[in-house]
Amino acid sequence: MKYLILLFMIPLFASAQADYNSVDDSKWLTNYDSAISKAKKQKKNVLVYFTGSDWCPPCKMLKTDLFDTNEFQELSNNYILLYIDVPRNRDLISEKQMIHNKELLTKLNKKKVFPMFKIIDAKGKELDKLSGYSMNGVIDSHLRLLEKNK
Repeated sequence: MKYLILLFMIPLFASAQADYNSVDDSKWLTNYDSAISKAKKQKKNVLVYFTGSDWCPPCKMLKTDLFDTNEFQELSNNYILLYIDVPRNRDLISEKQMIHNKELLTKLNKKKVFPMFKIIDAKGKELDKLSGYSMNGVIDSHLRLLEKNK
């Protein structure tokens, strides 16, 4: 009987892990150099998103409250999207990716604030930023940032 219950629990545990995965949109890049190169070619700014996908409650809520909206999907077409995840669970990203992300954290997010949006141009120059999220469903400031810098 114990094994039968365990058998039914395995899918639950597997789906719980899916909650920590990165943003499920293939538009998000994870390499800074690739994002800058693409931004130069397409003459767009880069939206850099710093998250702690498995430990940061505001980051998780922002994913649901902002990234899944039609407004974000439309505005994000004006940007090259760069996803920088710094999870505590080392199994979520490769060690090489973690090193890359921590280097960018030191370079672009010196105060290590999560979540953080940073808008940079194709040369890597900071244009604007917005940090934090109050988890109340109000995403107006995030949308204004995207609208302003497109």
